[in-house]
Amino acid sequence: MAYWEGHAWPVWGQLLTSHRRDCSLSSFAEIHKFVPQIEQRQHHLPAPPLACLSYSNGSSDPYCIVKVDNEPIIRTATVWKTLCPFWGEEYQVHLPPTFHAVAFYVMDEDALSRDDVIGKVCLTKDTLAAHPKGFSGWAHLTEVDPDEEVQGEIHLRLELVPGARAGRLRCSVLEARDLAPKDRNGASDPFVRVRYNGRTQETSIVKKSCYPRWNETFEFEVEEGATEALCVEAWDWDLVSRNDFLGKVVVNVQRLWAAQQEEGWFQLQPDLPKRRREEGNLGSLQLEVRLRDETVLPSGCYQPLVQLLCREVKLGTQGPAQLIPLIEEMTSTECRQEVATNLLKLFLGQGLAKGFLDLLFQLELSRTNEANTLFRSNSLATKSMESFLKVAGMRYLHSILGPIIDRVFEEKKYVELDPSKVEVKDVGCSGLHRPQTEAEVLQQSARTLSAHLGALLSALCRSVRACPAVVRATFRQLFLRVRERFPSAQHENVPFIAVTSFLCLRFVSPAIMAPKLFHLRERHADARTSRTLLLLAKAIQNVGNMDTPASRAKEAWMEPLQPTVRQGVAQLKDFITKLVDIEEKEELDLQRALSLQMPPVKEGPLFIHRTKGKGPLMSSSFKKLYFSLTTEALSFAKTPSSKKSALIKLANIRAAEKVEEKSFGSSHVMQVIYTDDTGRPQTAYLQCKCVNELNQWLSALRKVSINNTGLLGSYHPGVFRGDKWSCCHQKDKTDLGCDRTRSRVTLQEWNDPLDHDLEAQLIYRHLLGMEAALREKHQQLSAGTGAGPTLTGPGEAPEDRLAQLLQVLQDLREAHSCSPASSPASEPNCLLELQT
Repeated sequence: MAYWEGHAWPVWGQLLTSHRRDCSLSSFAEIHKFVPQIEQRQHHLPAPPLACLSYSNGSSDPYCIVKVDNEPIIRTATVWKTLCPFWGEEYQVHLPPTFHAVAFYVMDEDALSRDDVIGKVCLTKDTLAAHPKGFSGWAHLTEVDPDEEVQGEIHLRLELVPGARAGRLRCSVLEARDLAPKDRNGASDPFVRVRYNGRTQETSIVKKSCYPRWNETFEFEVEEGATEALCVEAWDWDLVSRNDFLGKVVVNVQRLWAAQQEEGWFQLQPDLPKRRREEGNLGSLQLEVRLRDETVLPSGCYQPLVQLLCREVKLGTQGPAQLIPLIEEMTSTECRQEVATNLLKLFLGQGLAKGFLDLLFQLELSRTNEANTLFRSNSLATKSMESFLKVAGMRYLHSILGPIIDRVFEEKKYVELDPSKVEVKDVGCSGLHRPQTEAEVLQQSARTLSAHLGALLSALCRSVRACPAVVRATFRQLFLRVRERFPSAQHENVPFIAVTSFLCLRFVSPAIMAPKLFHLRERHADARTSRTLLLLAKAIQNVGNMDTPASRAKEAWMEPLQPTVRQGVAQLKDFITKLVDIEEKEELDLQRALSLQMPPVKEGPLFIHRTKGKGPLMSSSFKKLYFSLTTEALSFAKTPSSKKSALIKLANIRAAEKVEEKSFGSSHVMQVIYTDDTGRPQTAYLQCKCVNELNQWLSALRKVSINNTGLLGSYHPGVFRGDKWSCCHQKDKTDLGCDRTRSRVTLQEWNDPLDHDLEAQLIYRHLLGMEAALREKHQQLSAGTGAGPTLTGPGEAPEDRLAQLLQVLQDLREAHSCSPASSPASEPNCLLELQT
């Protein structure tokens, strides 16, 4: 999680390298474990605030850009007028394992001029790999040096021709790709300078290109045993000012005496860092980033583990279980949320999510004696249920909460119930000249909050049929289990409170307080709106506590809302009664109806331009349409309610990639390369409004087409304008391309398909970490000293089940040891997990 608190900005994240061995399976990252932490971590305040760039008001409007190898993949929201911003956003991105570094740029947004760079923190892959438990600590923001902002690769062919007295070093500079754009037109004018043993030679200049091709060869005399290194530098030529550095490659010539020849793509490296200003003047970042390397085996390898866990869940509804309680017992508090999410997704994919959660409910109830402490701890049951609601109920949450949140943001009313915090000057006037009194402010605030609370409860009560069947069925199991455990009349409200403890307190209320983290808004709320949302969240928590002492206002100033809260308790009880009134047949019917009405993978407005003719391609030629991506096609319409026309069939997509900025004057344009019904290649250019929307659409398109045949390995990041490509200036329109496609670079969204094999691999890795404890437990049970349940099934001892698990772990370990380091059929991926 990356945020500033007080004078500090911590960043948490995780990198997971996932090497997939089955080309028929695509891999998706995991995302969205949004837990705002600002109130819990305010004691971490040792770092200085940001450097101030907005000199007029003594503050900045900071946001953060996350770049991987200098390519922007994430932009946080802007926090206005502060040097201590808080974001609390989390992202996870799949990347190829060849990435080199992750950089966090802190920017200051300006409305009229180019945004200023406050500073950056860069973490190389080697740095992350050196910390297997995660990189953690404070890191000072450093100045951004243009000579260090390099990107791209250069294609070289090196050859050493031996001679009688001295050899000849032949260096062929063939091409480069993805160079940094240094000019205002969004490109560069690159040339290459080759230096060896005091001699310097240069290539020709390629104008306006970040993908130049030279195909020029240079020769140098080299003596045997010489230690001089060959230096190849890329530069951007400028007519008036000094040339800009684009990167360099240093080659050890000695190794060529043995190999004679070497050819390949070389990553451009930055120049030596210059002396910087005193550390700490720009602010600091607290970083927690973890690099995980996982090899995902073919599905068949995980079947024994999956079947064993599934059988555990099925038997758990008939008698005491053994493995799930052991997993919970041996899982640390820090890992419990991650393990709960992995298990939940695994069982959700197997159709056993309800059974898994029901088993956890029984385990939780068996060790709970007091009704008022039920589901109050961070147990595996509570963590799994939280993950379940986010995975299975997010669309439902959007439908009931979205309109109310939008109204609060749009109205921007001043709302305050605490008399000690009322500021009349912020409210305005009630008449022509008379300012509102404190009593009027409090009365108007109570009316506003009551209206919002009433609208939310009404929307909730009308949403029974809209709630996903699996969510309703799970709440029904929870309701029945709690009623069985606490059947007395004095515990009449306990089953209702058990439902609201998840629905209201752990799902709806956090979404109200942090709507951006639940994808309800694109930006964080300002201070006024945040206060309104906080008071509304407190009110819904009081309703969720039902008619108990906890539901009565802890603060006296919340008392004006109590009539609406008491009315809401009755409404919520009626809603829960209807919600859990679902039989198995109705559940199956609802699931079947839902499967026939699959929601879009992604939808929203975009601007489209399809190239025709030889005229210039201008941003003004884009037309705004409403796009919808399903598992069958990418379609469009004039409005969301209009009839949609299919633009591209899903099976025809060959690549979805970014377009370089100079092509349309925007860095937020993507291209979808596909074949039409006659098999001819076509390209659709779509413009997004920001870098996050661009990456979200690219991710969605890549994930739904990952198993298509004929996916491209290279593409042109420019456009074919006139008689040549704007990127590499090649005149052959059918040229294969000058840059690599990035089909495996994806963001995960909350509505992404489940990746069963990745979840199984993560569970295996977790179980492997507790293998020693599992073996010790097995020895205790075999010797008759264990204190666990005695039987898991008819005639089956608990140590037998545990022995099966240990054997499965052993088999998977052997499968990993026999797995090749790389597979030609599939491309390895890294999972970059970041909370910003």
